[in-house]
Amino acid sequence: MTPGTFNDRLTVSVTLTTAGTPHAIPPGDVKSFALELRSWGFEGQVEFDVADNTSAGGLETDPLKSAFLAQDLMEVQLEVKAVHTDAATQPALTSLKVKGLVSERSLVEIPAAPAPGAPLLHRRYQVRFLDPARLLWSQHFPSVLYTHKTMKNVLDAHKGSHITFTYDWSAGLDTSCPQLFLGLRPEHGASFYDFLLWYVDTRDGVFAYDYAAAQYTLTTAKSSAGTPVDLLPLEVESLGIRFPEVPRHDVTVLNAVAQGPATRPITQERAVTGIRQDVLLRTPITNQVDARVSLETARLKVRSKEVDLTWRRFPAKALVPGMQVKLPTAQAWAAAGLTGGQTFRVRSVALRGNALASSPDAEHLAKNAGFHFSMHTVLETQAETWVELPAYLAPDWPTYVEGIIVSEVGEQTHETWQAYTDSATSQDGYKVKIPLWDNQVVTLPFNPNLLPGHFYFPAYKGERVLVGLDFQQAWLKRFLDWRATARMPADGQGTHLLVGKTPENGTSMKHSYAEGKPVFLLQRTNAKDTARIEIKEGTLVIQVKEEPA
Repeated sequence: MTPGTFNDRLTVSVTLTTAGTPHAIPPGDVKSFALELRSWGFEGQVEFDVADNTSAGGLETDPLKSAFLAQDLMEVQLEVKAVHTDAATQPALTSLKVKGLVSERSLVEIPAAPAPGAPLLHRRYQVRFLDPARLLWSQHFPSVLYTHKTMKNVLDAHKGSHITFTYDWSAGLDTSCPQLFLGLRPEHGASFYDFLLWYVDTRDGVFAYDYAAAQYTLTTAKSSAGTPVDLLPLEVESLGIRFPEVPRHDVTVLNAVAQGPATRPITQERAVTGIRQDVLLRTPITNQVDARVSLETARLKVRSKEVDLTWRRFPAKALVPGMQVKLPTAQAWAAAGLTGGQTFRVRSVALRGNALASSPDAEHLAKNAGFHFSMHTVLETQAETWVELPAYLAPDWPTYVEGIIVSEVGEQTHETWQAYTDSATSQDGYKVKIPLWDNQVVTLPFNPNLLPGHFYFPAYKGERVLVGLDFQQAWLKRFLDWRATARMPADGQGTHLLVGKTPENGTSMKHSYAEGKPVFLLQRTNAKDTARIEIKEGTLVIQVKEEPA
């Protein structure tokens, strides 16, 4: 038997639920299982037999087959529990239990004999499953705009009936934001699950799966709640200490704004001189730079040592990530810098079992079964602040959509412009409504855009524009249509500058060609009153008049 593996008798209970109907599998019919439990979720697989022997004269039918062949979403609950313990004082045995959603499934029909036409006796089923958020949100790619909402509002809008959250992260979830945009497209790869992981990672939050409550948590810090479980030396085969890589870099936050650029270094004592990671911003708002410095300071973490455990049997007190465990006090456990009796937090548990008797009839309908088993656990210190997350693909912005410029100056028909001043930042901006998402209004920088600064031509009310949407920012990418009456006939090859509230209350400057000769016209109009200057071949006309009613 290889190190880290052992034979043990276990109760492995499996229940598959589809279309609201549960199908319980007797523990003796489970032939193999595997679980990978992490602080953020889990994945697993299980293989079991179901008898269907009526064609051979038996009395057992397969109640699972028709539901298994359907395409309905299937839930699986897997529970593992020890049968015996080596402890001198017999503790109450507890089970490891997970409930996930099936991602893949297969079945093989097992006949009574290998000969052609032999009657069917059993089917061997296999299912692979994941925690609900990982399965469902990895296929979820919404493009949705939220204005004046919190991240908690966004998550609640996408949970559905299979995903449950609890929150204790006010800084990351409860702040109302002017804009939160999810531009998640399958062709770019980042799903809603990737988005959540990216958000937590870049904002120094804690994303965890609560195995006892079968729900997710988003918190400011890791939990140390719960009574520590005493590890029993007779259940553990070996203990190892692992020292993760130490960050050897400092961080510098750079603000590239032309007026008031800033360089804000963040140092840590284990960095190597000259090695750094730069964070580049461009903002005129000092508070935003200060907030980023605080965030990057918190994210610069030096990880603590970790404890690797391999087991010689399934523990009497089943362990899952997030639980607290206490090392034995014996001297042998105080080696390599550990302290006997020290409390750690479980970060991951991996286990795998294969039935000692794999034939379909072996231990059929038994309440437990023998398994060739292996189990590995990683512990971290209670003070560890580093958060393990699965690999993710960062969302890709911007997304471009059409918008309509908003202005409240003048009458509804007036093509006016307006700069709105943000009371919190004193920055001016356009307001633009986005028709696709219920005419929600976003704010864009009020600046010259693609024109040099000596042209002052703000976008006017009702103008159709292309808007670039980032997660929490937007900007005017380009203009999409001509102003009413601004377009010139093609045969005159004219160009036209039209300013003012409306064509009937404004100024027009045109240059065109008549019979191949240039014509210039400058005209001011206010209802019936007009003033014009026209220059063409051999003629200069200056005219002020009141047009007839």
